[in-house]
Formats: sequence, C-alpha cells, structure tokens
Amino acid sequence: MPLLKICGLRQPDQAAAIAGMGVAAIGVIAVQTSPRFVLPEQRAELFRAAKTASPACLGVVVVADPQATDLEWLSCDQGHDVLQLHGQESAERCQELRQSLGVKVWKALRLRERADLTQAILYAQHVDGLLLDAWAADQLGGTGQRLPLEWLQGFKPAVPWWLAGGIASNALPEILSRVRPDGLDVSSAVENSPGDKDLDRVADLVRAINHYGNTADSVANH
Repeated sequence: MPLLKICGLRQPDQAAAIAGMGVAAIGVIAVQTSPRFVLPEQRAELFRAAKTASPACLGVVVVADPQATDLEWLSCDQGHDVLQLHGQESAERCQELRQSLGVKVWKALRLRERADLTQAILYAQHVDGLLLDAWAADQLGGTGQRLPLEWLQGFKPAVPWWLAGGIASNALPEILSRVRPDGLDVSSAVENSPGDKDLDRVADLVRAINHYGNTADSVANH
C-alpha cells in the first residue's frame, strides 16, 4: 500500500486535519512563483500543526534552486523533515544540501519522455527519495497532469519513489494495478482552489488507498 503525501498546504487547521487522517507527509511550497507559496515565517506553524495531530507525519518543504539567502529557512531547525527539490539541481548539489542542512532530500524529476527515467540512476545515489511528475512548460508541479503509466511499469530505483500528477480516488485502481510507487503525491486533485484543500476529497483518497491495500492483502492471502 503506497504512502500518501498531500502537498501545497497553506492553512494550519487543514494541515492538522489532514495529518490526523493518517497521511505520511504534508508539503508546503517555498517557490515564490507558485499560487500555493507560503512565506518562510509561516511554514513552521503548518509543520507544527501537522506534527501535533500526528507526530509521524513528515513535513516537506518544496523549493527550486535554493540560493545562499534561502538556506537559513531550509535547515533542520525550521520544522520540516524533508527538502523536496524541483529545480535544475544537479545530483551533486542535492548531496551538498542534504549534508549541509541536516534534512532528507527528495529530488523531483519532471519527465518529458520515457528516456528521462535515466536521470533517476544519477540521482538515486545522492538523495533519499525521488518524485516523478509530468513536465509542463509553465509550472514546476501541481499541474494535475498524469505521466503515461506505461513509462513507469517495472520502474524500481534504489531509493523510494513518489508518483505525482492526476491522482484522485477514482483513478487509483488503474494506477496501482499498473505501477508500484512507494508513495503518492497529491495536490490539485483535492483542492477547491490553489492551497485550499477539500477535506472530504482527502478523506475519500485515504479511504480509497486503504481499501486498495485491504483488497490486495485479501487477494494475496488466498
């Protein structure tokens, strides 16, 4: 059964409610061009709300090509557990940030074609996880566009990987019958508007994942 991350949160009460549903992680956006952007001084409150509701819930801060002036807000004392990189960061840069900031690092790879999966081999030695998303010219993520599932069949890198893009409860049976991600990353599919999550839709997704897991276990045991 894959883990679930809900990304793009902006409201502490929603962070607490969603963490309380048992999701594995919440994501907070630190990319200024995103409509889900959260100011540095407000991020810790979101992570604190989630941790209070569920201490096991990982806090993920999403950045793109962080500069030296950003690093103060990205270190391990800012409330998050994971740095998710969505820019042009090299594998070496990922490892450098991982070591200097004292947090886990996930690298997002936006795929234009199946051959782009070869990037995963380069990054897997330098990061703690990978996130695969569809490439879009005008956005670094949160597009709701789904990767062709045939690209990902049999994909098994050396680190855990998360699938993003177009993941809703009614799409789960098709997705999980064809690919085996360690986690699912969801944002726009459970939103009323950018950053405003629909808690009913999140709950539906949590139930759908649990149902899929229970069904798979039942089949495996017979």
